[in-house]
Amino acid sequence: MVKIIMHGCNGKMGQVITGIVAGDPDAEIVAGIDVVDNRDNGYPVFTDIDACDVEADVIIDFAAAVAVDKLLDYGVRTQTPIVLCTTGLSDEQLAKVKECSAKVAILKSANMSLGINTLMKLLKDAAKVFSPAGYDIEIVEKHHNQKVDAPSGTALALADSINEACNEQYEYVYDRSQVRKKRDKKELGISAVRGGTIVGEHEVIFAGIDEVIEFKHTAYSKSVFAKGAVEAGKFLKGKPAGMYDMADVIG
Repeated sequence: MVKIIMHGCNGKMGQVITGIVAGDPDAEIVAGIDVVDNRDNGYPVFTDIDACDVEADVIIDFAAAVAVDKLLDYGVRTQTPIVLCTTGLSDEQLAKVKECSAKVAILKSANMSLGINTLMKLLKDAAKVFSPAGYDIEIVEKHHNQKVDAPSGTALALADSINEACNEQYEYVYDRSQVRKKRDKKELGISAVRGGTIVGEHEVIFAGIDEVIEFKHTAYSKSVFAKGAVEAGKFLKGKPAGMYDMADVIG
């Protein structure tokens, strides 16, 4: 049984994780942290993380960037591992994450989905075959119309996984509308689509002569990210200080 502190428990993802853990016999949320305490979650909620006196095996974080500094301090002070899911961290905060990982276990990933992280692993193998053979590589990502960043962090992570596997590095190209020339062989095109309520869709295309190979992942709800975060929490329990990611979980 892994005991969890849910950081950001009353947000959308916090509530999804609360529901998932309620049906998981191997996990339990023993406390929550949120600036707004307006729900009956079945566990105590603290509006200030420093006031939390409940012991746990791991903290799962889906809060806001502004709350991450105190979270890291708390994790180091109490020696509680952290699954860090909050995005939009500043360079200073990312440096602090790295510094704190020398003192406590921290798992941080661009995408918490088990499927996406398995896809990254598959893409590395595919790139080793198709890149030397001269296949063109394109990524198309689709998200809802409220998403403000483009391309998605997941699309960039997929591209990075391909570059990690290749001897020669691809240049990421986001827009060809202003350049009238043929596609360079070392381009990796990344296109973003925004519309409706699309949760998340990522397609990676290897286009060669007379054949096309496509890898595609579709998220139909936020629960795929929540499930991944819970699995990450189970993995991180008892781990020594260090920096981990979802590749370690699926490995």
